[in-house]
Amino acid sequence: MTGCSTGCSGDSSHSGNALATYATATEHLTSRATVIVFARAPRLGAVKRRLAAEIGDRAALRFHTETLQRLLRMLSADRRFRTVLALTPDRARLRLPRGVARVAQGCGDLGQRMARAFRRFPHCRVALIGCDIPDANAADVAAAFRSLGCADAVFGPAADGGYWLVGMTPRRPACPFGAVRWSTPDAFADTLVNFARRRVALLRVLHDVDTAEDWRAWRAAMRPASVLC
Repeated sequence: MTGCSTGCSGDSSHSGNALATYATATEHLTSRATVIVFARAPRLGAVKRRLAAEIGDRAALRFHTETLQRLLRMLSADRRFRTVLALTPDRARLRLPRGVARVAQGCGDLGQRMARAFRRFPHCRVALIGCDIPDANAADVAAAFRSLGCADAVFGPAADGGYWLVGMTPRRPACPFGAVRWSTPDAFADTLVNFARRRVALLRVLHDVDTAEDWRAWRAAMRPASVLC
């Protein structure tokens, strides 16, 4: 949630039908803890635009796709919570791992779409996680749900001033993402203002991959360590 384009996610003439099409995915969800992966569909030139400006559209798309699919596989394999993908554009096609449900993000800016995702699951603990933090894993999500045992909300702060995860119990602010300056170093601080009277827990600080320098550091960390001789 360190940044996302604003506006309607997809053709507005189809958004109502798209919401109806995917709404059935929520009907089978119970009070079980639910993690929502919030993502943009992998499309050339439509993802990680800041990174793409430095490393090219294809390399940025490859990073986005690999990070998203890895996260979905990891989370869907964990039986401690239910995994749901909230995708934009609403009608985009994407092959999902077995057991992953899908819902539409709908229209609006990032905060409006995030709030809508939470409203789909009003009676359970929900964690919403972005897909562009490659170090985030299932253990982080499990830690978020443990934190919600005694806190009203939990955040995973990002090093750039945003946050990569937000989780809430059913006891939620009326407007949890109002007046947030998205894609700025103030996004996390602005959001916390909306939780002034809530008990808030924090997870570890992680790094987004937004620049060529970030990307090179991530690739270096992914390589197997050299054997010293």
